[in-house]
Amino acid sequence: MATTRILEWLGRIYVWLLLAFLYLPIIIMALMSFNASPFYQLPFEWTTDWYASLWQNDQLISATWNSLKIAVITTIICVVLGTAASLALYRYEFRGKKLLQALLFPPIAIPWLITGTAMLIFFFGIGIGRGLFAILLGHVALALPYVIVVVSARLQTFAPELEEAARSLGANQWLVTNRVTLPWIMPGVIAGGLFAFAVSFDQFVVSYFLSTPGQTTLPVEIYAAIRKGFTPEINAVSTIIIVVSMALMLLTARFFKFGGEK
Repeated sequence: MATTRILEWLGRIYVWLLLAFLYLPIIIMALMSFNASPFYQLPFEWTTDWYASLWQNDQLISATWNSLKIAVITTIICVVLGTAASLALYRYEFRGKKLLQALLFPPIAIPWLITGTAMLIFFFGIGIGRGLFAILLGHVALALPYVIVVVSARLQTFAPELEEAARSLGANQWLVTNRVTLPWIMPGVIAGGLFAFAVSFDQFVVSYFLSTPGQTTLPVEIYAAIRKGFTPEINAVSTIIIVVSMALMLLTARFFKFGGEK
């Protein structure tokens, strides 16, 4: 019994240390976005000047909007194409299906440095070049496998008898998909969309290779700002993004019950 209690306490300490390791840097960054000193000097002096000056930084705001627009468009494209591809792989048998499924994983595993270099060469070869459109295509190519994998995993828990029952009652394929299949796989679709948004919004390597001066995304702009001279405005925009992202995740988890019900 004593050994069990010791192990239990050690487990709790480990979890708290892990959480501290993950969240302390974020908390410190958020606090420093409210510190009056641009050099993180103590004692701490409360101010919102960095948030006020953030809205005057046109370059940083433009990069943030570019990231948001590209991430939203990437998410929509990947959710539509990924869900359709997952349904096709689930319902139909065709030659080369196993190979096609296996080819979904290399884009996830291949280092993004290699992927970015390959995309840069390919896009210049076919005449697309660099720019926001090239970044969008690169993000879709990177995020699409995540959606297909997540939605396909959700489809493995789907009972095909439900579709057969709907067809026996006179429903056509569109009604079966819209009224039976999609409501069941919707948590997987939402999860895949969140993955796609996160992959796109956070993507640095491919965006760095494919961006042009004046048309960058937020990760590339933050990297350039760090090289030129870090300012707490970066902390401010990062804090805003973290707060919004965590709020969206909590709301999504609440309404779609990803953790299941007790």
